[in-house]
Amino acid sequence: MIPDAAPLRNDLAEGPEGGRAFWVKAADGVRLRFGHWPGTETGGSRGTVFLFPGRTEYVEKYGRLAGDLAKRGYGMLAIDWRGQGLADRLLPDRMVGHVRQFGDYQLDVEAVVVAAAALALPKPWVLMSHSMGGCIGLRSLLRRMPVIAAAFSAPMWGIGIKPHLRPGAWMVSTLAPLVGKGGAYAPGTGPGIYVLDAPFADNSLTTDPDMYAYMGRQVAGCPDLALGGPSMTWLNQSLREMRRLGSGPLPATPTMVGLGSLERIVDPAAVRAVMARWPAAEFLEFAGSEHEIIMEIPATRARFLDAAVALFERSR
Repeated sequence: MIPDAAPLRNDLAEGPEGGRAFWVKAADGVRLRFGHWPGTETGGSRGTVFLFPGRTEYVEKYGRLAGDLAKRGYGMLAIDWRGQGLADRLLPDRMVGHVRQFGDYQLDVEAVVVAAAALALPKPWVLMSHSMGGCIGLRSLLRRMPVIAAAFSAPMWGIGIKPHLRPGAWMVSTLAPLVGKGGAYAPGTGPGIYVLDAPFADNSLTTDPDMYAYMGRQVAGCPDLALGGPSMTWLNQSLREMRRLGSGPLPATPTMVGLGSLERIVDPAAVRAVMARWPAAEFLEFAGSEHEIIMEIPATRARFLDAAVALFERSR
């Protein structure tokens, strides 16, 4: 069944021609949105990239990426996870990033895979994910998502919490839901929008001023896309999922992982620990890059995308 059409702000996304968005419902009834840009005028002759965004992100943020992939012959599908973008928000305060349990994101993946099949999006399908999307994506690979290869940008396999604060984060986030505070903002966060509140100087996302301004224009131009800090429940559920992934099995899917040398949002040590257990995966470090490798300076973006597409081509 072809999914219903949804709004797409391609004026803010700056994606290639032919972009469309759709509504789809997960198995538990949560309404999600995903966007698709074709790789070429004929629909993407080389295949389709499933783009799994990070926390706070949304379809339009990856419009420029869709253009870069289209030049390489790939179409791209991006998803608004439950609780962010134009998908259903899960709490009365829509600025809180919340999920009931981390496994619910797999319901989102399943719904979008079914929709992609209904739309007959060109195969082979491949995965590209960023930050929280990398945590969801690794679990999806373990659950046999039908992709032939995967590229991870700064995957959230650990959160950048100072070591002396980690026991407290575990304790507070575990207790909060038990006393009815699971929907409260995690410590040190609130409803603020980082790309509007934080100056470009010393921001933790990118060293490219143009890309930082691009992200700011999007949430200023469509405030419904914006999201603030995570909930206590989200924090606790993410900590539990990262711990499971950090010691669990790893998939046989051909994989590459990119990490910036200036990374301050995810825990670089956790990423390297996973890579040490995953010798078959390719690990690339990007000198001078902050968290958003795909939103970094042009040379960094091109290096990551060229490596990802080379992997996709080898895996055909």
